[in-house]
Amino acid sequence: THTHTHTHTHTHNLYTHSPPPPLAVRSQLLERMASAPPPSSCDCFVSLPPGSRDDHVIFGKNSDRPRDEVQEVVYHPAASHPPGCSVECTYIQIPQAEHTHGVVLSKPAWLWGAEMGANDQGVCVGNEAIWTREPACHEEALLGMDLVRLALERGASAWGALTVITGLLEEHGQGGPCMEASEPFVYHNSFMLVDRNEAWVLETSGRLWVAQKFTEGVKNISNQLTIGMEISAEHPELRATAQAQGWWDGEGEFNFSQVCTMENPPARVELAKRRYTGGTALLQQHDGSVTAEVMMSILRDKSSGICMDSGGFCTTGSMVSILPRDPSLPCIHFLTATPDPSRSIFKPFVFSECMGPMQRVASPQYGPEDPARMQPRFQSKVDRRHDLYKAHQTALVKLNTSHNDGLAVFDILKDLESQCLADILALLSGEMPGEELGDLFFDCVDAEIKFYQ
Repeated sequence: THTHTHTHTHTHNLYTHSPPPPLAVRSQLLERMASAPPPSSCDCFVSLPPGSRDDHVIFGKNSDRPRDEVQEVVYHPAASHPPGCSVECTYIQIPQAEHTHGVVLSKPAWLWGAEMGANDQGVCVGNEAIWTREPACHEEALLGMDLVRLALERGASAWGALTVITGLLEEHGQGGPCMEASEPFVYHNSFMLVDRNEAWVLETSGRLWVAQKFTEGVKNISNQLTIGMEISAEHPELRATAQAQGWWDGEGEFNFSQVCTMENPPARVELAKRRYTGGTALLQQHDGSVTAEVMMSILRDKSSGICMDSGGFCTTGSMVSILPRDPSLPCIHFLTATPDPSRSIFKPFVFSECMGPMQRVASPQYGPEDPARMQPRFQSKVDRRHDLYKAHQTALVKLNTSHNDGLAVFDILKDLESQCLADILALLSGEMPGEELGDLFFDCVDAEIKFYQ
């Protein structure tokens, strides 16, 4: 059992901020949610020893988003901030922390937050869209993707990152459109938070939350609630609110996923179950032998739907991280910065003292004129493609029109990826001297663009 106690002294009811909508309105909201387009449906994975082949924690995530949405990779160095200053998130301003850790983020280019990322303390975080009995909030607040970035900037461990999220949920709430579209699309969030020693799954519903700790083996999450009775920490008002809403009778053990899962969930939630089950099967198949290469193969799996290509949605960015248990060894984060991992290359990023700007995988900036920042929002679209995205698009066209030539390029790049993985594992096992790795990601991006050209 977990020894952390609840971190919140606030025990006011969830509904002191906004009363629950009347039943008629609530059913309309649920109907609207059910008829909304298929969700951005992601999958997160973790393997902790003995699930991993080596003494490494392995994290992986596919970010499944609208097909035409560009995902960029950005790096922000650690920084100190003057007291009293604020930070502008996607929709709202909140007080800035005194210190923020260095972060690498894979993020939809139109927003402030991130789908997934890592910090220089060896923490990785990814989020998932989920739906519960509590309707998701349309009012602009913190997005789940903002919470991913804030957790990485402020959390020095997986548990520390989790308490950042739960504290910010209590203070600011979650809500607002999650897609760059005039038709609002909203959801609650679950998170996977991982460090060199442990992993946490955090599942939220409005300001309420529940968390489960994992210290060994393999675990995945998708677009559904997974925490039942194995609760390691929870919001102090969770059970009382569930009883007050009539979701739980207060008898017997409290099972979060049973209590809070939507009644008559829409088809998209049922589809997520299939992906979740497929992901669990793939992880269990490799339990005891998971490596970064195995994790990449899981993220590239089309038959399970984990590598998504369905209707208006596809996997727009992917990430795999190696977090060695030995704190003297560097963490290695592999990012694609391009859609469809089965047709993309994972490139290694290592935090170092002298990092340059990531110009070739960063999208153009439009400042206050950005349609995502102007009111009313999302009235037009701008070109957010970065250099690597454009080159990759051209290569995909070539693959479709001149199949053998296109395939040859991807085969060469896959060989380079395999060689790079082998070198990194040799470095982590002490067989190769560790040299300055800070330019590795940039060199790989440059090489990839040259190959496509």
